[in-house]
Amino acid sequence: MLNLDRLRTLSAVARHGSVSAAADGLHVTTSAVSQQLAKLERETGQQLLAKNGRGVRLTDAGRLLADHAVRILSQVELAQAELEAHRGQAVGELRLGAFPTAARGLFPAALAGLRTGHPQLRPLLREMEPDASVRCVVRGDIDLGVVLDWHNRPLSLPDGLAKAPILNDPADVAMPADHPLAHRESVELKDLADDEWVSWPQGEFCHDWLMFTLRSQGIEPRISHMVEEHHTQLALIGAGLGVAVAPRLGRGPVPEGVRVVPVRHTMRRHVYAIWRADADRRPSIRAAVAALRAAGKEVEGR
Repeated sequence: MLNLDRLRTLSAVARHGSVSAAADGLHVTTSAVSQQLAKLERETGQQLLAKNGRGVRLTDAGRLLADHAVRILSQVELAQAELEAHRGQAVGELRLGAFPTAARGLFPAALAGLRTGHPQLRPLLREMEPDASVRCVVRGDIDLGVVLDWHNRPLSLPDGLAKAPILNDPADVAMPADHPLAHRESVELKDLADDEWVSWPQGEFCHDWLMFTLRSQGIEPRISHMVEEHHTQLALIGAGLGVAVAPRLGRGPVPEGVRVVPVRHTMRRHVYAIWRADADRRPSIRAAVAALRAAGKEVEGR
């Protein structure tokens, strides 16, 4: 009899390419991964891993079993979803991922609503960027992710995922309070062509969107600072160090010395929940989507 936890461990090694990366993805120690794989080799009577320099690689038997493991684990997930649907109750563990401003702006209310409405459900939140959420949902590392795209830059999702809109999040431009445009009712991006910008880190979806958007307006952006957290961006702007796009979700109080001005042609982020289509019938997924939508309506109504 093949053990599901050990198959899940083998599948993680195949996906991540190493024992240490699989351990990180599974949130266990490398020793635990090695022990699970050693037991799986004894159970199957096959060598599943071979040394490859300082790391390991899957043997032919290991790749064969890893391919089967993907299908087996998918069928198990489908069976669990159908059993949960048959029971009709949201119960058990639900692993969630969300980008930082959604974690701050949506999840406190959504998780509180789930605790009240579904006391037998145990949601577990991990903060992660949208592209990481997509990968984790596809691999089965999380059950539901909250991701985003922009009005002019849609997010491409792989096959096999379902999604539901949560809210539309307008974005303003944040600038120092003594900026020449700070007292306007609205601005155009072209008005800021000569400004220095504070951006998200290079390689992130929102950084790529900002570069694309400014260049589409004929602006070659001068990026002076790249920081992750919006609150840090606003602190830099309050010190007079540039301007930035400032989405409203999770923004909180604007620091003294910063003014946020709407953009005349509204910039919006679209926020979605995504999950594996084979888990579509799970009441826990539906409960989480409903709680997130309710939290999104509260945000949009402010």
